[in-house]
Amino acid sequence: MFVDSVELLISSGKGGAGAISFWTEKFVANGGPDGGDGGRGGAVYFKVDNNTDTLSALRGRHHIKAENGRPGEGRKCYGRKGQDTIVTVPPGTTVIDIETGEEILDLVNEGDVIEFLEGGKGGLGNLHYKSSTNQRPTYAQPGLPGITKEVRLEMKLIADVGLVGYPNVGKSTLIATLSNARPQVANYEFTTLTPKLGVVHMGDFDSYMMADIPGIIEGASDGRGLGLEFLKHIERTKTLLLMIDAANYREMKYQYETLLVELERYSETLATRKHVVAITKIDALSVDEVNVLTENFLNDINLEANTTLKQFKADSKYISYGFKTDFGISLPEKAPLFVLPISSVAHINTEALRYALGTFVKNVEEENEA
Repeated sequence: MFVDSVELLISSGKGGAGAISFWTEKFVANGGPDGGDGGRGGAVYFKVDNNTDTLSALRGRHHIKAENGRPGEGRKCYGRKGQDTIVTVPPGTTVIDIETGEEILDLVNEGDVIEFLEGGKGGLGNLHYKSSTNQRPTYAQPGLPGITKEVRLEMKLIADVGLVGYPNVGKSTLIATLSNARPQVANYEFTTLTPKLGVVHMGDFDSYMMADIPGIIEGASDGRGLGLEFLKHIERTKTLLLMIDAANYREMKYQYETLLVELERYSETLATRKHVVAITKIDALSVDEVNVLTENFLNDINLEANTTLKQFKADSKYISYGFKTDFGISLPEKAPLFVLPISSVAHINTEALRYALGTFVKNVEEENEA
């Protein structure tokens, strides 16, 4: 089951109490105090594990608690430290304090083990309170309490390319064509109910990650449809692929502008992601019809049509828009870096899209590192 958000009460362990004890032994008249210290309470850690892809293991666990430290004992015996608790989460998990709404941890790096709550310190035994004026101390410290926090864990998928589009626009078909993902594909809206990840290979050594989320409709940022619940999964994507349906009753310009508006209303940061456009389902139309629609769409968003994606072996019968080598050229604000008509079913321009996206992702990564 795909679970991307859980609420938990997390507590570190209480420190053990110090012992009040006196050394009593045959032939030892004045043994003195020998109470040992209590053990420290167990801490709570978060571990990032790539082998975990959802938060389903934490569903139903309302309270996660580390072990309390053991109390000290006589003969200067220290109490055992409480056992630490490790909470395993997938990369991309955010820990949010429910009370304040503050983001406490952002867990993205595989293998990281980060301490979240420190265990309570163990109390000192009466051994520490002996002095020349107090040779029989009858006091020892209690252990300090642990820390308790009510948190919400939210998982956001980490991918290089996030697919964004209306329901039934062909996102699942595309990710199944280009990658190793096998999502459910059907001819009705909201076939995809949970996000899917797929690895797209460009050869033996190059690949990138693609994320498919449920379709976005008008008002998704206000909670309509499934979009609001899953828009967070493209927040971490480096780039966006906006998919526009050429065979849909909605005008292509309307689809494009609606998607941009919903992204911006959900997150200003997400709206600044560099994006490209794929015009889908062109196999349902003739070449001339597709070219007319594409040219009108490019004119509507103030771009000039050309066929400079030929280096990716794009089908030259179809009008496309892009750059031969450098996708980092400055463009009008919010303009796509290339527009390419495709058909995932008929495999028209899908290979061109595979390599164009790979080059696009590399250029964006280099630009971000610069």
